[in-house]
Amino acid sequence: MPDFPAPTVGRFAPSPTGAMHLGNARTALLAWLHSRALGGRHLLRFEDLDTGRVRPWAFGVTRRDLEWLGLDWDAEYVQSQRLDVYADALARLTAAGETYPCTCTRREIAQAIQESAGAPHGTEPVYPGLCRTHPPDPGRPAARRWRVPDQTVCVRDAFTGETLCQHLPTEVGDFVLRRNDGVYAYHLAVVVDDAATGVTDVVRGLDLWTATPRQVALQRALGFLTPRYLHVPLMTDFRGERLAKRGGAPPVQALREEGEEAGRVLATLARSLGWEVPETVTARELLPLWRRTLEEAGWSLSSQS
Repeated sequence: MPDFPAPTVGRFAPSPTGAMHLGNARTALLAWLHSRALGGRHLLRFEDLDTGRVRPWAFGVTRRDLEWLGLDWDAEYVQSQRLDVYADALARLTAAGETYPCTCTRREIAQAIQESAGAPHGTEPVYPGLCRTHPPDPGRPAARRWRVPDQTVCVRDAFTGETLCQHLPTEVGDFVLRRNDGVYAYHLAVVVDDAATGVTDVVRGLDLWTATPRQVALQRALGFLTPRYLHVPLMTDFRGERLAKRGGAPPVQALREEGEEAGRVLATLARSLGWEVPETVTARELLPLWRRTLEEAGWSLSSQS
């Protein structure tokens, strides 16, 4: 684990593809509690590179929802305004011979995986390296893939204490850094942004845990420090399924505009974490509970609070 200078820098990084639901709000709350409990700075970053899914109104709604819940931030970044830093990082990797053009279609990749005798049986398909060993089709637009090193990368979660190891070539595969439509991929952008803005601690949903080793590998390739990662459980509905915008999860905006008290919403989020709180509570009143949670996870906060 790297030795970061004080203060801690955390972030909340929503995608402005719609209004925040309660699951998003709980992750936002925990990210804010972590930054503030350690006396650090807190950043808001809009991850809006997938322009086809972005809803322009979602920027303002997200800001108002966060302000309503009492979750302030010290600086704001918008990924679509930072394309030059992603281009620079990709150029560095390409100059080092670590990327290659790829013109494979999804159908071709799926067919190659199905036909391969060594097809993986993991949780996600692994790119079989078609364009790594064969020239791309000059008649198609090309994506840019990272030629992953032949390494096993292990990451320890600073919240759960779990360690995840992945052999990059067989469990991850060469992944896309820039799509064939010119859009920079999530993994490149998030790694570059965290490094460029000095993020030391990443609190995010458990669904991103398996993506962490590849991001750490990319950080190492670019010479960046690796932040501490804390993956928190996703909020689920009565069926035990994760809340999602596309699944119709109730938006925070609706609660706010219908006159609900922010303190009652925060109390609901806190109780979903197993915390005993009154009917209404402020975000700052939850700071001692997060500090206690960290201490129970083995953190020593005496020198950080």
